[in-house]
Amino acid sequence: MTFGDSSASGPTSTGLPATVAGALAYLFGPISGVILYIIERDNRFVRFHAAQSMMVSLMMFVVGMVLGILGTLIGAVPLIGWLISMLLSVGLSIVSLILWLQGKEWEAPFAGVFARRMV
Repeated sequence: MTFGDSSASGPTSTGLPATVAGALAYLFGPISGVILYIIERDNRFVRFHAAQSMMVSLMMFVVGMVLGILGTLIGAVPLIGWLISMLLSVGLSIVSLILWLQGKEWEAPFAGVFARRMV
């Protein structure tokens, strides 16, 4: 689901254009998300992308752990769960990047809802 993009062109407390700061939120997953979420106080677009970066990373970690545990329990290679979660994470990051370039606030499934509440 996409939302309005009016804040994508607004000022940021980082001094960076909002679209650049929004992209940086995804660069190092939860680390850059947390840093930008703490630093950015003015721009909802950047705060949303920082929060979503944290939530997507956390959810992908949980999915990877669950799939790894299930893989161990049923005798499959535990690495498969980790690989699936990484592929899902990369896919969501690519979609987020494309929509970010358009200045849109795209909500990732499940994680976006929590990110919206954080903003």
